[in-house]
Amino acid sequence: MTTPLVRFAPSPTGYLHIGNARPALFNWLFARRHGGRFLLRYDDTDLARSRPEFADAIAGDLGWLGIEPDLVIRQSERLPIYDAAADRLRAAGRLYPCFETADELDRRRKRQLARGLPPIYDRAALKLTAEQRAALEAEGRKPHWRFLLEAREVAWDDLVRGASHVDCASLSDPVLVREDGSYLYTLPSVVDDVETGVTHVIRGEDHVTNTAVQIQIFEALGAALPAFGHHNLLTTASGEGLSKRLGHLSLRGLRESGVEALAVAALAVLVGSSDAVRPVASLDELAGLVDLAHVSRAPAKFDEHELESLSARTLHQLPFDAVSDRLEALGIAADEPFWLAVRGNLAKLAEAKAWWQVVRGPIAPVITDAGFAASAAALLPAEPFDATTWKSWTQAVGAATGTKGKALFMPLRQALTGLEHGPELAALLPLIGRDKALKRLAGEAA
Repeated sequence: MTTPLVRFAPSPTGYLHIGNARPALFNWLFARRHGGRFLLRYDDTDLARSRPEFADAIAGDLGWLGIEPDLVIRQSERLPIYDAAADRLRAAGRLYPCFETADELDRRRKRQLARGLPPIYDRAALKLTAEQRAALEAEGRKPHWRFLLEAREVAWDDLVRGASHVDCASLSDPVLVREDGSYLYTLPSVVDDVETGVTHVIRGEDHVTNTAVQIQIFEALGAALPAFGHHNLLTTASGEGLSKRLGHLSLRGLRESGVEALAVAALAVLVGSSDAVRPVASLDELAGLVDLAHVSRAPAKFDEHELESLSARTLHQLPFDAVSDRLEALGIAADEPFWLAVRGNLAKLAEAKAWWQVVRGPIAPVITDAGFAASAAALLPAEPFDATTWKSWTQAVGAATGTKGKALFMPLRQALTGLEHGPELAALLPLIGRDKALKRLAGEAA
């Protein structure tokens, strides 16, 4: 395999959602797996809807996922390249002017449907004489431009779906250039893939028909074809399609909710494949798991509850160096022993703040039996504490007070942490230290 160059090409007209994360990650992970490069291309030729703030948000969301592009381009800065390609297609007779209005086209489609015919463009514009075109232009009409499809089957070996084909005789000639001279997605996408040397186009299966059209454009421009792969699409747990309007499923919304980016990445690409959804420690590990040939053809259902569980399990296995900066940002000047002590009890990283307060204090201890607490305090060994201190101490307290099980451990947990549940006290006690432990057993806030 040649060194891959893949691309993710969002339109900066809104925020990315979990469904957009799927193709972004498939491309990024493919590049990582095969030693390739990743291109971020803003498809911003729709000048009316594209916004710089959305482009910035896309870059931020990808960065949160761990995706750092090797190259960034913007289609709005490449218009002369598309003009040149359009002129080549016009000269070759593959791009032709059409003068119908949107209303006229709509009426024509309705008539076709009423007659039981497929609602494809009838190429009426090709039958216009030069005089008729001149008359329409004299009326002030500006043409849109359609690509003349060859009525043949286009086939390719899909990276996900295997042998694939589309009969282009069943398709309308696509509009490539609007009346105002601006470009729709189709032509700039092909031109950029050619000009930047994209080797693999990996995107959702909603682009399968579009791929057949674009293959004909590649060929009309005399360009080599990239490899194509079309993965299944994410839906909600109930089977509904995802859209930018589902704000709670936007990457920004998920990020603000505190879920782990690695969990989002793992669920986004492993759900709906033959590889079981599982927590990963890094994107490199995930890249080793993702094989496009294992992606299912059935829709992949994104379950928010599954994400919450996967996020917690991801957090529970993260090493300290993976979270140290984030803990510091939360105001937690912790070390590895603290992290290892508390991570198994966290659903979200921000919850570590509560356990940092338990360790550092002050807290309000809960004393249910002052006599028991005093006996326990008298038996608390001298420092240094280690992982064995809790067991030896509680054995001594149990022997002296005649208590065991919950009657032994719950009062000590409530006194030392003020809570009834939490991390193992064998790990917490050395972090709390003897002085605070004695004060808390005496009922003092410490």
